[in-house]
Amino acid sequence: MMLLRGLALWSGIMLVETLHGIARARFLAPRVGDRRSRQIGVFTGSLLIFVITLALIPWVGATRFSELLLLGLIWTVLTVAFEIVLGRLMFHMSWKRIWADFDLREGGLMSLGLLVMLLSPWIAAKIRHLV
Repeated sequence: MMLLRGLALWSGIMLVETLHGIARARFLAPRVGDRRSRQIGVFTGSLLIFVITLALIPWVGATRFSELLLLGLIWTVLTVAFEIVLGRLMFHMSWKRIWADFDLREGGLMSLGLLVMLLSPWIAAKIRHLV
């Protein structure tokens, strides 16, 4: 049950992140450029991920460190897969362009967002005194 609820929460997070990405591309990118808007979006998206996780982590039912870390790991792997599929199939991005978002040396900050994704269940549970 915990994993199913965790997957449901991840799905909700991805819906919010997709809407966040659409809004970022529509309103922020024309003002600061695509690359800079994607960098800013990592921070605002990470905040959204954490706030949603903080609000809903009790519903998931995970209370042990190992469960929370597993949940974060599953979310992270699914998010990488989601980003790759979206980039390749929907936006026809090259592999180089996709990996640039993850590469800190290229100015891509997605790796930082994935770190937030990985640790959010555990940190949120700690703050909520569930662990």
